[in-house]
Amino acid sequence: MNELCDLKSVMCAFSGRLRTMVKQEKKKMSRKEALCIKLAEFPGGAEGFELVARFCYNNGRIPLCPSNLPLLHCAAVFLEMTEEVCACNLLAQAEAFVNGLFYWTWADVLTAVKSCEPFAAAADASGLLERLISALFSKITAGPETPTGGAAVGTPTNRSSSSCSSSPDTAGFARSSSTKTPESMKPCVGRGEWWFDDMTSLSPPTIEKVMRVLGCYGVENKNLILTRFLLHYLRAATRRPPCTEEGGGATTLAGLADTAVHGVALVGGTAFSCRGLFWVLRIVTAVGLSRECRHKLERLMGLMLDQATLDDLLVSGVDGGVYDVNLVMRLVRVFVSSEEDADAPSQRMRKVGRLIDKYLGEISPDQGLKVSKFLAVAESLPDSARECYDGVYRALDIYLESHPTLSLEDRTTLCRCLNYEKLTLEACKDLAKNRRIPPGVAVQALASQQSKLQITKHAKEGRSDPSQTPRRVVRASARTRSVDLSDGRGGSDEKEVLRLNLQRMQSRVVELERACKEMKGQMSKMAKGGRSFGSAASCHQAGGRGLPRLC
Repeated sequence: MNELCDLKSVMCAFSGRLRTMVKQEKKKMSRKEALCIKLAEFPGGAEGFELVARFCYNNGRIPLCPSNLPLLHCAAVFLEMTEEVCACNLLAQAEAFVNGLFYWTWADVLTAVKSCEPFAAAADASGLLERLISALFSKITAGPETPTGGAAVGTPTNRSSSSCSSSPDTAGFARSSSTKTPESMKPCVGRGEWWFDDMTSLSPPTIEKVMRVLGCYGVENKNLILTRFLLHYLRAATRRPPCTEEGGGATTLAGLADTAVHGVALVGGTAFSCRGLFWVLRIVTAVGLSRECRHKLERLMGLMLDQATLDDLLVSGVDGGVYDVNLVMRLVRVFVSSEEDADAPSQRMRKVGRLIDKYLGEISPDQGLKVSKFLAVAESLPDSARECYDGVYRALDIYLESHPTLSLEDRTTLCRCLNYEKLTLEACKDLAKNRRIPPGVAVQALASQQSKLQITKHAKEGRSDPSQTPRRVVRASARTRSVDLSDGRGGSDEKEVLRLNLQRMQSRVVELERACKEMKGQMSKMAKGGRSFGSAASCHQAGGRGLPRLC
């Protein structure tokens, strides 16, 4: 009991708040009751109270260093340990130590900022955190090799701790550093990136406070070097275990991601390549991103899609798929809308067409890729974006091979994305022999190919001799027309033969499909034991019909 009374009397000699609380409690309590004082939300908890007690029992002296300064400063503010209570009190000594920020090294300032994190609210309310952040960026703007005045940390503050005074030079710098506004530091930020790794040790709320102090949080971020730092910090944060983020760290990281995207959108393609933008997307997506910022970033990426490579497009899926196909479709949509005003397909459009064909071939083996999604990607570009559809056919063949259980209807629907007239002769031959392609589609492809050959043939025959004069050309064409009219046959016989051949081929395909259905029905009946194999064979020989010949 005597020790408790001694503790109260010793600490009350330095703390104005404790004096007031003790007086109020004594008025309320009776003589038999024990005096009990509760200090809620004490900065640093038991550790902070122990440091203050050591200061009080050591006759107002305690070694100050960058690691314990924030805790002692906030505790002194909380307990009202001012000069009005006692001369050379703890708050005055802490302020004198802070006034020597000019003599601190970069590591010392960073240590002090990190020490504020357990009681960031108290450090922010006292103004200490903002002063330390200002000193931190003063060191950054000065560069890594800037001398610190030849004094060790605490040299002037040791004098102030003992005599509670500071030199005129130190006091003058204290006034200039404390009154230095963040706006005056903004143009200086960006002389290098040597400090990026050191700052990754700070918590997300501290980084948010740093950005707010500099006036570069959210849409106000217009600094490229701070944008690069945020991306570096977010990348490091994604590599840390989730359990290390405390107190709404995920929400804070999402806010930092939005801030970084605002900075990226401001500079656009002048500072980031298309691959760099995909790198940014992967980082900010891992920590969370608002819809507005995602739209900004994707629009910037879509406008530069012709500079992307296949590796850039292979972004991991977020909804269970192997790849994020929806992202690529949105980027293609942005790019196509930007090229709508062009009279003819540009080289950029053709380049994107070849890129999407490669992308289709890469995602085709994905078992989770639906038919509708494959079609959506293949048809996301206009027909003019592709000079040849061989790449689409190869991707389609890979998809059919990887999904053997597709129905005839689905396979027919998939072939809708092909333009048969833009298939090469080799691809068309392979399509006709491909068993995974429905027969009706093969017939259409062959018909389109034959029609294209006929058109090419007539175009070659209709070319005039360059040596002929225009008058001779006109006369020759007139003679040709007269011969065609008088003959009455010309190319009509050839067209009629072609039409009959196509009709015959189509009828054979239909007959083949009908026969296959009949065989399936007979085999299902045989499996049920309706009739024996011998009777079925005799019936087939007696009145059954064999499979039609295709040639």
